[in-house]
Amino acid sequence: MPHMKEYDYGSAIRAGFDYLLSEYPEVFVMGQGLWSPWYVGNSMTDLDKIYGTDRVIDTPVSELACTGAGVGASLAGMRPVVVHPRIDFMLYALDAIVNQAAKWSHMFGGQAHPGVTVRGIINRGGEQGAQHSQALHSWFAHIPGLRVVMPATVADARDLLIASVLCDDPVVFIDDRWLYDLKGELPAPQELDLRTQGPVVVEEGVDITLVASGYSTQLAREASEVLLEEGISCEVLDLRVIAPLDPAMVIQSVAKTGRLVAIDGGWRTCGLASEILAQVAEHVPPSLLKANCVRVTLPDAPAPTSRALERLYYSSIDDVVAAARSCVGNA
Repeated sequence: MPHMKEYDYGSAIRAGFDYLLSEYPEVFVMGQGLWSPWYVGNSMTDLDKIYGTDRVIDTPVSELACTGAGVGASLAGMRPVVVHPRIDFMLYALDAIVNQAAKWSHMFGGQAHPGVTVRGIINRGGEQGAQHSQALHSWFAHIPGLRVVMPATVADARDLLIASVLCDDPVVFIDDRWLYDLKGELPAPQELDLRTQGPVVVEEGVDITLVASGYSTQLAREASEVLLEEGISCEVLDLRVIAPLDPAMVIQSVAKTGRLVAIDGGWRTCGLASEILAQVAEHVPPSLLKANCVRVTLPDAPAPTSRALERLYYSSIDDVVAAARSCVGNA
């Protein structure tokens, strides 16, 4: 049996970077605060000392310039990773991501492959306010030509990062600071083909399907434990890759259980949870549904700064449990 070592979510990301930098000389990482735990937690600790500051580059404060440079380097054969310590400020780099990286292969008939990975970190709560607390994954999932990855486990934090960087397509890799204390054991790193990765069933059940990605997957898993004590058996699906989204497993699960709660850390209108409900509405016959499908999302309002209001604003395990109870008639 292979040796297993325990990691937390942040150190698993670091292990992914360590593997990539050691095995692939064309990989380099650039972004703001890469040498500082205040910016990136423990996800890049001492990599600049091991691999040098010419491969782990702490950049000036210009999101667009850094991301544009990463796109250009990828077109020249490098495999850059551009890190944005707050996904909020990736908005300054939207032209490079949406108008350039996502379009090159399409516009040049597949002859150009900008294999750039753009890492955005969701960093919410803690009274940080509306400009520092956004989860913008649904925006990027809306753009054809981008692959969007949201790891929810320690294993995926490392192995989906490796897969993203080794993919020839532009990838938006989104990790969540609320997951950094999550722990798990890992075998040696493996190289997955990102094109083959999609949703997985993390818990099997028969009464209701819970679908989520990123941190919301942990809410779903913890809620399912509470519900199991009440006799409600939940099937929990982790989407993992939200663009391109493969809904087949979600459709299959809802057709079996007849009930769906989609949990998402973004806003309700035009969000990821809405897409999940739409896919089910299109593909699951109404005769198989035992209850209306339900979303658990953020309200359509900017994040508050008050800690008391944050407790009301962000979805909790109790919110997921209440939604599931309503679906099965146990509210």
